[in-house]
Amino acid sequence: MNLHGRHLLALDDYTRDEITYLLDLSAELKRLKRSGIRPRNLEGKSIALIFEKPSTRTRCAFVVACVDEGAHPEYLGKGDIQLGKKETVADTARVLGRMFDGIQFRGYKHETVEQLAEYAGVPVWNGLTDKYHPTQVLADFLTIQEHLGGLKGIGLSFVGDGRNNMANTLLIGAAKMGMDFRIVAPKSLFPEKEIVDAGKKFAKESGAKITITDDVKTGVKGADVIYTDVWASMGEEAELTARIKLLKPYQVNMSMMKATGKTNPIFLHCLPAFHNNDTEASKQIGPMEVTDDVFESSMSKVFDEAENRMHTIKAVMVATLGR
Repeated sequence: MNLHGRHLLALDDYTRDEITYLLDLSAELKRLKRSGIRPRNLEGKSIALIFEKPSTRTRCAFVVACVDEGAHPEYLGKGDIQLGKKETVADTARVLGRMFDGIQFRGYKHETVEQLAEYAGVPVWNGLTDKYHPTQVLADFLTIQEHLGGLKGIGLSFVGDGRNNMANTLLIGAAKMGMDFRIVAPKSLFPEKEIVDAGKKFAKESGAKITITDDVKTGVKGADVIYTDVWASMGEEAELTARIKLLKPYQVNMSMMKATGKTNPIFLHCLPAFHNNDTEASKQIGPMEVTDDVFESSMSKVFDEAENRMHTIKAVMVATLGR
């Protein structure tokens, strides 16, 4: 399958077969890395890594993936370039596109990564925007495949803030891949109608099921995977007190895992997670979206998922830019 020259801004733009291809390539590149083999498919390439928002997994995954495949990664933080300050996004894109072979953007407005893609003239990859997080969901899907054997028909419940970028991207991706997807959230945090309508359209083609509910019992019953995310995304810290009160009934705990009715459900989280009192932030608030007994249990596959960011990001770059 030829994806050369393609951007990855959202999973909407990729067919089910193309997503499957990226997952298969991820698994093969993971196998090769663990065997000590580095194909160096990006030999001689230079990659710009633009970060408006800081990150552990996205930054490290892109850097290691670049180095493994022979490329040079250049980190560009918000204090390093003039993006959107003294220089327009379009002008920055045209400059970077003359110097780099590919561009990763992690930041706020989805329109920014769309503008970069429009003007850069090289592949642009979305490392996260307020609307979508496609590289994370590819890693989630690879993790589910590894532990449950596939995606078709798998029951996946996203519990918590149902209108954040993770919920949006999981909804679209699950709909494309024929999954039984549920968003379990308070009605005030249901996803936008535009996202739900797009998911339902894709579900008709794939045979997926899409459920949006505020009822926890209904939303998690029969789920093979319980997924959650932080209750206030980056930039929403001022809303945290209100979110804690609103989302407390949606905390992932052992009772919720048992309510799936499955013998071996798995737990996923894109991280970082407030699951104990061991960080400066969590000392102030304590466990929020998931309890420590779930996070540290054998059901939790969050560190497999975190590692898989590297393998799936590598696959995206190799498929769209490599030899």
